[in-house]
Amino acid sequence: MLMRKLLGLTGLAASSLLILSVTAFAQAPQSLLNVSYDLSRELYKDINPAFVAHWKAKTGNAIAINQSHGGSSKQAGSIIGGLEADVVTMNQSPDIDILVERGGLVSKDWRKAFPFEAAPYSTTTVFIVRKGNPKGLKDWTDLAKPGIQVIVPNPKTSGNGRYTYLAAWGFALKSSGSEAGAKDFVKKLFANVPVLDGGGRGATTTFAQREIGDVLVTFENEAPALAKEFGEGKFEVIYPSLSVEASAPVAIIEKVADKRKSRDAAKAYLDFLFSAEGQEIIAKHNFRPSDPAILARFKDRFPPIKSFRVEDLLGGWEKVQTAHFADGANYDQIMAGR
Repeated sequence: MLMRKLLGLTGLAASSLLILSVTAFAQAPQSLLNVSYDLSRELYKDINPAFVAHWKAKTGNAIAINQSHGGSSKQAGSIIGGLEADVVTMNQSPDIDILVERGGLVSKDWRKAFPFEAAPYSTTTVFIVRKGNPKGLKDWTDLAKPGIQVIVPNPKTSGNGRYTYLAAWGFALKSSGSEAGAKDFVKKLFANVPVLDGGGRGATTTFAQREIGDVLVTFENEAPALAKEFGEGKFEVIYPSLSVEASAPVAIIEKVADKRKSRDAAKAYLDFLFSAEGQEIIAKHNFRPSDPAILARFKDRFPPIKSFRVEDLLGGWEKVQTAHFADGANYDQIMAGR
């Protein structure tokens, strides 16, 4: 009888522990993984706590936001390889389109899921030079001159690098009036690239910390980040006569969100990027917010620049991918001939 009582108490204790365990699991903070590109680290360090507070106020629940950063195309490859992202916040649409094509991880209509074709902000490609601009670099033609070292991330792995390549191609296409002229110019420019880092932040480190190169070609938002890290006045920003508009699209990884039952939180997280609060944080990190009213309020940060869209000048991303970045296409031919 005593043994039965002891066994009964043991079973009761085990049941209690199981109930406590299940309850603790149910009350554990929900989490999201945002897989993003290299140069968005500082932005999401501010976005995430703001959203956590917003979610807590709205739902009464806690939530944790985890981040993964790297070259945009590398990040897309990691998701295809099994990295369970709830959302992606990339710097070029091909890195979301490929998630549609390979495994149906993202809805085909992802551009319609959020305002502004699902791009909460954009940026543009600029030149960053050392104090005093010792080489007198003013436009793309200067970057193709002999003896100039140009630092740019690898267009095969980095959206930042891809936009640089396309900005140079678009400039040369306009200047020369021909694809052959554009290819010849870009070949000369990339002959001046001594090292190809995997992502935008690696290229920044090469230029600013390792002090390699005469000019860093990168996104506009990197200039204030450089000043903050290395001191005001060490670098200058040059806006070329023509640049490219680099929209930063976002999407829910639906297969993962459904599996993890995080779809509502994932949508709310991306919705937050388009809210007035989110757009202001974006502007304060020197990305150009998509909301025209918020952009106008921060106009002093964003000088006007003549730019083109890939969809307008270069025939769209699908054409660009085939003509320039597929194996054996223009970029590979240019690099093979260096």
